[in-house]
Formats: sequence, C-alpha cells, structure tokens
Amino acid sequence: MKQFLSIVLFVFCLSGAINSFAQTNLKECLYTPADKQIAEEKLKLFAPDAEMSIADLVVKIGLSFLDTPYVAATLENGADEKMVVNLRELDCTTFAENTLALARTVKNGKTDFESFVAELEKIRYRNGIRNLYPSRLHYFSEWISNNQQKGIISGLPNQNGIKLDKTINFMSTHPADYPVLKSNPALIPIVAQQEKALSEKGFMYFPKTDIANLYRNLKHGDIIALTSTIDGVDVNHVGIIIQKNNEFYLLHAPLSGKKVLISDGPITDFLKPASKNTGIMIARPIF
Repeated sequence: MKQFLSIVLFVFCLSGAINSFAQTNLKECLYTPADKQIAEEKLKLFAPDAEMSIADLVVKIGLSFLDTPYVAATLENGADEKMVVNLRELDCTTFAENTLALARTVKNGKTDFESFVAELEKIRYRNGIRNLYPSRLHYFSEWISNNQQKGIISGLPNQNGIKLDKTINFMSTHPADYPVLKSNPALIPIVAQQEKALSEKGFMYFPKTDIANLYRNLKHGDIIALTSTIDGVDVNHVGIIIQKNNEFYLLHAPLSGKKVLISDGPITDFLKPASKNTGIMIARPIF
C-alpha cells in the first residue's frame, strides 16, 4: 500500500467526462501511468465488442485480468476518500467493479480513461457521489441495492430467494480494523447509522440449502456475493460467474490464490456445509 501511494499521480479528471451521477467538486484521482495504460489498452481492445451483451462482455474483460495479483485495501487513502484507480492490484470487490466499469464504458462507445473513471466512481459510491470515506459502498449488499437504483445492475433474481434479516455492524463495532475509522473516530457514528439502515432493510439471497433454486436463477456473467455466517458481516467474497456447459464456476480474485483466477471446482464448492458462506446474492449487470 505504501509503495502504491508513493508512486501515485495526483490528477484532475476532466469535468466533461463526469456524468450526472459523479461528483462535480472533488475530481482528484489517484493512479499510476500503468493504471491509465491498462485501462486505455483494454478499452481499445474490447471496443469492437461493444455490441456484445453486457454479461458476455463482463466475462470477456474479466478474463483479461487473469493472473493479476491480489492486493487488499488499495482504496484506503484517508478520510477525504480520493478516487483511486488501481488496475495492477485487485481484491475481489475491486476486480468486479473495475471489470463492470470497463464493460459499461465500452458499451457506451468510449475509449478514454476519463470516461472509465467516471463510470467507476458512479459504481463505487452511494448514489454515484464521492463525499468522504462513508460515501463508499463498503457493504456489498448495499452495493447491489444502490447500483440497482442507478440502473447498473438488476437484483431481481434475488426475489426468487428468501429474505435474511441480519444486524450489519462490523465496521462500527471493529473500527480498529479500519485505518480510516481508527484515525477518524468521528466517522464511526455516520457508518453506524448507515449500517442501521442496511440492517433494517435486510436482503434477499439464495441459501446454500437450496442449490437447485440457485441454479435456476444463476446466469453467465452474473456478479455474485457469498453471504456470511460472521456476526455483523453481510458478504464474505465476490466474483463473476462463468458457465461451462451446465455448471457454474467463479472468476474471482481470492486471497487464497493471490491472483485473479477461475475456480477449479464449481460454485457449489463455496457452499459446502462447513463453509462460512451461507448462500449467494446475485448482481446481474444490465445495460
């Protein structure tokens, strides 16, 4: 992380590339020349595929990240929450959202870096507005619901599952695990209020006890979240579904694998009785 911050460039994103969702007064971004190069190369490489379905495009772009190193906490840069673009190092969430942002930029017929950054910012932040650390969609269940409101993904498949009412409060009850909260305790009540609203809403998911129903609803190119048994936590892991014949595999950036890879076994391997995953939420990209 320190190495990353030591080489980042401070740049101002062009205002013309920021759409109605994105912030208009905080355009400072953090990225390296390599990040800009990777984004532009992928946008140009996949530009001929703009007519492809968003699901197929998400998978195709996701596969181009295979073997990219896993690195956690690349977005952490202080309470001001500058816009970070890091395509050299990915965790499970940044892999999914960067891939989705690239696919949407291609579908929009754009090949410039600024358009990609605007799309990524829209996806990553509550209502597409970056405004300090609490504005980031830290909990993936809210990431799904908020991006559904923006028309970026569909959460409708989850309506075929069941509702889970769970108290979500891990960040506010474990602030020492989050450097920004540890350094800025005044932010903890704000996060706690967001968690309270999330807990009151609950979420729909497919429990691992009903794999048949899950398989009826999964599709190639779905972004999925593995729901958690851990107190206060909604989701353990995120990835992209790849369908091979009648089976589903996970394209993801796992800590255990240390890089972006395709799971050796099917998605059911993540849902074994002894696992800390209780089931799956589906975030289906739409365009």
